[in-house]
Amino acid sequence: MDNRAGEMMVFTRVAEAGSFSEAARQTRMTPSTVSKLVARIEDRLGVRLVERSTRRLSLTDEGRLYYERSVALLSELDAIEGELTHGACNAGGTVRINASVGFGVRGIEPFLPEFWRTYPNIVVDLSLSDEIVDLYLDRTDIAFRVGPLADSGLVARKLGTARRMIVAAPDYLACRGTPRTVADLPAHNCLGFNFRRAAPVWPLRDGGRAVERVVGGTLLANNGETVHRMVLAGVGLGRLADFHVRHDIRAGRLVEVLAEAGQGEMEDVHALYLGGPRVPQRIRLFLDFMAPRMQAFLRDAATA
Repeated sequence: MDNRAGEMMVFTRVAEAGSFSEAARQTRMTPSTVSKLVARIEDRLGVRLVERSTRRLSLTDEGRLYYERSVALLSELDAIEGELTHGACNAGGTVRINASVGFGVRGIEPFLPEFWRTYPNIVVDLSLSDEIVDLYLDRTDIAFRVGPLADSGLVARKLGTARRMIVAAPDYLACRGTPRTVADLPAHNCLGFNFRRAAPVWPLRDGGRAVERVVGGTLLANNGETVHRMVLAGVGLGRLADFHVRHDIRAGRLVEVLAEAGQGEMEDVHALYLGGPRVPQRIRLFLDFMAPRMQAFLRDAATA
């Protein structure tokens, strides 16, 4: 009978204990049995996993790789059995999330109460920032990104698309007039961003041609939520994602301007995460719960 999972468990005990005798004590086996089991794994793989000495065992490079993969596989096996035995609702742990302020407030926070009703033991560590974070350095499990992605070893799960819209409050337009063409923008207070990747230009279309119009205004903010509030207050024009402004447009609090100039500027929305196909259960459960809700949220925003 194939019992590789059992062999892996014993090998991990040997690697962590640093001796056959201690691993034997923990597994209630004899040292000779443990030694023979490790030798059997080495024979099957055709590589040496352990360097044997009179003092303490040490792992070879192949042994360290086998140990790391064994720990991951055994952890996944425990998660599967725990989910089937006790139900996924008992899953626990912390999921560290990063998203832009606008997407987090509208596309994540509204769904959290329902998520916790389903998975009450999972802690959501939510950080909202329009700056791009490094998942490795910031110990982030999932980052939700709007726009183009940089090449990386991360897994990207597409959730939908978002359209950038130029919007203004009716009071602003009544005071300053409504821009009719891209050439009218320099005469308007165009609110922008101050983070490093931001540029003082708005990608637009003018007469069917793609153009980048230099804009300027009285506000440079580090997040879209601040721009959104100032636009609502009648301060100026803002260029924001459709999911950020859809309710305001439907309620008449904001009006889209230069719609033709912004047509076609669609940005993909992704969930980025580490781990490939063997993501921890808590992360997989969060993604599987949130993804269909976020997809519906983005589809609804497109009908604003």
